[in-house]
Amino acid sequence: MNTIYIYKKCGWLLPAILLTLTLSTFTSCDDWLDVKGENIVKEQDQYTEYRGFRDALDGCYMTMASRNIYGEKMTMTDIENLACLWYVGTLVGSNNWTMVYLNEHDYNQDYSQAAIKTMYGGLFKTISSANVLMANLEENAANVGDERARKVMLGETYAIRAYCQLDVLRLFGQLPQGGTKQVKLPYSYTKEISEMPQYFDFNAYVANLKSDLEKAESLLKDNDPIMDYSYSYLNSAPDGVNELYYYRQSRLNYWAVRALYARMALYTGDNATAHSIAMEIINAKRAGTETPVITLSGDTDLKGGFYGLPSECLFYLSKYDINDYATQLLVGGQASDIFTGGFMNPGKYGLREDRLEELYASIPGATASHNRYLYEWNRTIMNSISEVTPALKKYWYDPYRVSTNTLMTKSQIIPMIRLSEMYLIAIETSNSLAEAQQLYDTYMTSCEFKLYEPFASLELARAEMVNEYRREFFGEGQMFYVYKRRGIMDMMWSPKEVTEDTYLVPLPATEYDPVLIRK
Repeated sequence: MNTIYIYKKCGWLLPAILLTLTLSTFTSCDDWLDVKGENIVKEQDQYTEYRGFRDALDGCYMTMASRNIYGEKMTMTDIENLACLWYVGTLVGSNNWTMVYLNEHDYNQDYSQAAIKTMYGGLFKTISSANVLMANLEENAANVGDERARKVMLGETYAIRAYCQLDVLRLFGQLPQGGTKQVKLPYSYTKEISEMPQYFDFNAYVANLKSDLEKAESLLKDNDPIMDYSYSYLNSAPDGVNELYYYRQSRLNYWAVRALYARMALYTGDNATAHSIAMEIINAKRAGTETPVITLSGDTDLKGGFYGLPSECLFYLSKYDINDYATQLLVGGQASDIFTGGFMNPGKYGLREDRLEELYASIPGATASHNRYLYEWNRTIMNSISEVTPALKKYWYDPYRVSTNTLMTKSQIIPMIRLSEMYLIAIETSNSLAEAQQLYDTYMTSCEFKLYEPFASLELARAEMVNEYRREFFGEGQMFYVYKRRGIMDMMWSPKEVTEDTYLVPLPATEYDPVLIRK
């Protein structure tokens, strides 16, 4: 007789689950089955040959790029509402209550709870897909037929899990420094429907992240072709190169994994490591040359109409339909669309003109030449009462002018990690005012703005980096985490008082009932 445990919702809590959380946030097994069930494939068929492994890896990236997470909600919309970046206004005639409640950090409303559940589910759907692939890359290694390719795929899979699990920590976890409340979170190693993930406290969770990233680095360092070739060369799909190695910027390549480690180190308070890795990436040269691995691209990409700055992306997601739905949400570079219905239509996201000016207020005169202000914002769009309502162009391109040669690598992208972030990390964590100033000079040259005052102290440099994150990564889903990491209680444009609880986004809250089924 076999015994199978299946969990379903009911009116009481499992003691074992209750003990895993310090705060009363719970994840339902219903939700867990939802996100895992779609990913469990007939493994005996999927993983019998190389193509099956490759297709599964592509599927992980496609899941990451879904609109439920990085394709929209965790870059453009919901996560930016948590950072109070989009202007809500009076919303006359609008039904975008998700925007309203997330902007107010009201996590008790059905709209905000549904949004939170969607993001959580999308993250763990990606993680569970990665876990299935990871297990098969290890258990069925002989079926791959190419050991170098297997190690590259396995390294990317560890990195995919780490990328998503880091954002579980950043979105749902406790304040990384200075908080009074602690939260335990799930870190999933499971691929079976019947298994719930184990919950970990902050330090143990971070240890898991480090382990995944270190494994990814060790697998990729001696096998990733980006150690031998440039991004641009591999973006050309060169003859004689395994297609797995094409388009390394659209995959978690070695340098992207190093950058992800720097992001994680900064968030968890390990400033020395964050600084060391950021500088390593900034100064990295291609093997046997003095050519930088990657350089800042603001002064070239933006003038070419590539508003996501693809040339400086260490990692981006390729999204063929990005222009279609991003234009509907953000308006972008359209000349005829307007925000109506009070400030905007349901589902539209934009700014007020005075708020756009406020973004650049800390560097007076920037609006005259700063290329982010000049190129990334459409300042001709008006609402129904002829008020300028700036629209973000980061995900927009003119389909009649874009080249087919650059469509996939320059226009149809979602930035995930950019070199600009490494500069801001290095400046914030530097112990040398001269170094911080030199880094900022280089960064601002890429922004085509030079008329700023030098920093008088490292404290002022670090404070200005908050403003830079807000300007640089608007619409990329990073600002809420900056506020949370630094414990900032004066969040710009927040309609309500910000407290520690503002940053404690609850996990989807339900209850469990173990049902014993015997066969």
